Amino acid sequence: MFELILISVLLALMSLSVYQKINNAVCKSKRRLDGKTVLVTGGTSGLGLIIAQDFATRGARVIVACPFEEEGLNGRKEIIEKSGNQNVVYKYVDFSSLNTVREFAKDILNTETRLDILVNNAGVGIPGDFMTKDGMNFILQVNYYAHFLLTILLLPLLRRTGTANDPARIINMSSITHRIASSNVDNYNRAGYWMKLRIYANSKLCLILFARELARRLAGKHVVVNCADPGFAATRIYRSGHELLGFIAIGLILLFAKTPFEGAQTAIYLGVDDAGTVNGEYFANCKQIKANSMAYNEKSVKKLWDQSMKLVQLNDNDLDDLIEA
Repeated sequence: MFELILISVLLALMSLSVYQKINNAVCKSKRRLDGKTVLVTGGTSGLGLIIAQDFATRGARVIVACPFEEEGLNGRKEIIEKSGNQNVVYKYVDFSSLNTVREFAKDILNTETRLDILVNNAGVGIPGDFMTKDGMNFILQVNYYAHFLLTILLLPLLRRTGTANDPARIINMSSITHRIASSNVDNYNRAGYWMKLRIYANSKLCLILFARELARRLAGKHVVVNCADPGFAATRIYRSGHELLGFIAIGLILLFAKTPFEGAQTAIYLGVDDAGTVNGEYFANCKQIKANSMAYNEKSVKKLWDQSMKLVQLNDNDLDDLIEA
């Protein structure tokens, strides 16, 4: 009896693995990006590195940003070696410091003449539950609030780059975990969660709510914003909470879900495929799908927007100037 049960379980797991692998889509677009500029936050490791490498292979000028200089320089070197594209730049930014984000955005605005694609990819898993010097939950700030600020500050360059036929694209890297997020936006920015995974899930729902409101405000302005769900992809982010459990999780993910290459495909798809010119939508496995119903709650969308503006110290006049610049 035990052997029969074991065989049944193994067959079920094998069937699940085959099903997952069959449904892991790969971007098939051959579109070139010569003459275009792409910025990938966290583009020096994991999914971000693969995304940056793909865009570099297509001929784009690629800027990768992270807070670790050695990782950044090594990532840049790897992208150049694998893509054959020398036009790759590493820049420093620390998303746990809003001052650093502002300096980074100012540098981009002063040194770049265009920005065709912004990939908000950088993030942390669940390394800790504490507040930053900016008065924000660390995970929420790195994964969401800092990217909110960066995106808003870069809108003038994105707007100058985008056209009616070829809008600039903002891609937010969300996650399937947004489906277990809390609906209580007022309670997002605090420490002391009983389950740190909920903080991570909240940050990924925030990126969707943000995309929906920003899409509304940018309607007709030649900039679009959409969200990519990489699925469960085996990256080192799963080791941030517990090394051993993270190692086990990565092994299971590789067996039953996605490699980093597969996890990067939807973001790449949004950067190069015509489908990526829709606005305010959610994509997984290179196709548009519905996010969790919480993502379509307009009260939550507005509440998060107002909260985010206050936390990053922007007001409506600042926003109007940046959108219309």
